[in-house]
Amino acid sequence: MIERYTLPEMGRIWTEKAKFQSWLEVEIAACEANFELGNIPEEDLNAIKSKANFQPERIKEIEKEVKHDVIAFLTNLNEYVGDSGRYIHVGMTSSDVLDTGLSLQMRDSCKLLIKETENLENAIRKLASQHKKTIMIGRSHAIHGEPISFGFKLAGWLAEIIRNKKRLNELQDSISIGQISGAMGTYANTNPKVEEITCRILGLNIDTASTQVISRDRHADYVMTIALLGASLDRFATEIRNLQRTDVLEVEEGFSKGQKGSSAMPHKRNPIRSERISGLSRILKSHVNTALENVTLWHERDISHSSNERIMLPDISICLHFMLHEMVEIIENLKVYPDNMLKNMNIYGGVIFSQKVLLLLVEKGISREEAYKLVQKNAHLAWNTENGNFKENLIKDENIMNLINVSELDQCFDPSVHLNNLNVIWDRLNI
Repeated sequence: MIERYTLPEMGRIWTEKAKFQSWLEVEIAACEANFELGNIPEEDLNAIKSKANFQPERIKEIEKEVKHDVIAFLTNLNEYVGDSGRYIHVGMTSSDVLDTGLSLQMRDSCKLLIKETENLENAIRKLASQHKKTIMIGRSHAIHGEPISFGFKLAGWLAEIIRNKKRLNELQDSISIGQISGAMGTYANTNPKVEEITCRILGLNIDTASTQVISRDRHADYVMTIALLGASLDRFATEIRNLQRTDVLEVEEGFSKGQKGSSAMPHKRNPIRSERISGLSRILKSHVNTALENVTLWHERDISHSSNERIMLPDISICLHFMLHEMVEIIENLKVYPDNMLKNMNIYGGVIFSQKVLLLLVEKGISREEAYKLVQKNAHLAWNTENGNFKENLIKDENIMNLINVSELDQCFDPSVHLNNLNVIWDRLNI
């Protein structure tokens, strides 16, 4: 037999040669099943297994005449096998070969995606561990909120990747489905045990109740899971892009020696890889509607799904695998600037500590509404003034300082307090 994949690359899984090879594996497994059931003489099975081969160019040549790819494949296969070929494809229909072979390709794609997702999980976990106490500002509506740590931000990414890995594992099981049930899926011309043995040989589960095709909700699940993982990568990439902005510069993609950012502006260092991931994620998302439309086939089978799947499934599998690989390299080479994080966090004299001051005033006995007005007034005065300083404004406000002392106020401006309870996150994620 021809080896299906000579290299563990996603692209090879989706070559035309690999597609035909998956068909061949299905046909041979079905012959082995029929042999077990006493339907094929041993010498004919041995002839099929030793002689079976194909040439993609010859298949295309035959297809030009017969206008049917599976018939063209079988014709070419029989040119190699000879008389024993009469035992090939007995009781089967084209979709038995097409859909079961496609399941092999999707299953093997899932394996590569899971492996690359694990690489990303490890890279994020390592960076999060390094920055558990690297304090930075958290942002809500892109506006400064309260302190967090960079490790805490990464912990959210890590949790999301772990969920996506779980989805991929579940998807691999869901998509590892085969059918050898013949026309309409009724087993009228084939023993159901042929399907059982064939799927066992191929390492696939048997579809519970297929028609002439494997229902496309499984394939829609494949596309949507890939698109969802791509959306997660887009979220990470967009965050990196925002944090690399010149006026923020808290993190930055690695910039290699000799790399150039602009043909016109020598100073530029752009987040091009993150932008690439964001752009590619749009391709993945765009296929979701097509996959959902494919679920609605006419009666027991039509082939309206077939044409778009030949584009969609290879494209999204290869695309996501590339995106995962890119994100691993981005994370592993990410530059982190803690000094800029502190500088950005303390702008306007620590307005981000307003809630701590609010709660302190409430503890001293005034109403929350009154405390809110006092704190907001001083915060907005700092925010709207060049070189404004929230803490200095508070110290100058007698209505506040009559209730608290400077030592108590200083404690409100301690950012480490915001990290005190993060151990619960580290423990959940084993960081």
